[in-house]
Amino acid sequence: MYYVNREAIASRLRCVPDLGEAASAIAADWKGDLLQGLAQERCLHLALEIVTDIGSFLIDGFMMRDAGSYEDIIGVIGGEGVIDERLTERLRALVALRRPLVQDYDLWQRQRLNPLTGELKTLLDSFSESVKLYLRRELDPWEQPR
Repeated sequence: MYYVNREAIASRLRCVPDLGEAASAIAADWKGDLLQGLAQERCLHLALEIVTDIGSFLIDGFMMRDAGSYEDIIGVIGGEGVIDERLTERLRALVALRRPLVQDYDLWQRQRLNPLTGELKTLLDSFSESVKLYLRRELDPWEQPR
């Protein structure tokens, strides 16, 4: 029997709607000012952290192959059928922003709109639905009364 931290996953998934809405608003009204740039950075950073946190919970809970990097977390959950191939590709692009956002932040181009900002709502909504579907498919049969 698996122990999947569903509460932690659900808690992080509850952040998705607000984050997606904020990213969409930033992209729709982009002027490239400092506050927008900083808000964009935070949205992208939180989005990739949500995705990798949930991916790690799934990997640990379902005893999937260990991931060697943030990008590998996405590869593992993609390979295990949590997310489809297209979403895997787009989330890898998102997670690849971790180093520039967290370590090379002094080089980040704040005045530029990152292409992922405009699609963040769609990516996160798809990710959220995929995770919920995977959890229902994998866990609910075990939780039925016998």
